[in-house]
Amino acid sequence: QVQLVESGGGLVQAGGSLTLSCAASGSISSIGAVAWYRQTPGKQRELVAGIISVGMTNYLGAVKGRFTISKDNAKNTLNLQMNSLKCEDAAVYYCQLAIKGAAAVNAYWGQGTQGTVSS
Repeated sequence: QVQLVESGGGLVQAGGSLTLSCAASGSISSIGAVAWYRQTPGKQRELVAGIISVGMTNYLGAVKGRFTISKDNAKNTLNLQMNSLKCEDAAVYYCQLAIKGAAAVNAYWGQGTQGTVSS
């Protein structure tokens, strides 16, 4: 069994910063591709940033240069540093990790953490 616990969401003024974390625990042999998504009411969940493999990251155009995704393999933790936040960045943020357990690789989602940006 694998669990993902997100933390770090909150309220920040426009121009401020938030750091989101996603900690994985349980039966984990290895972690592959990882990503952060976000969703606002009435809209589809969108990919914000991802790490496909070592050295290969991708970002949503609207956050490129402001957000940084990173993975700590020793701690099984995924982070998203969000700087220069804008009102349109307000959303529920979800982490997704591809985790290999005893045999198979499965994709797991965090519970979501709210990021609110005030003007």
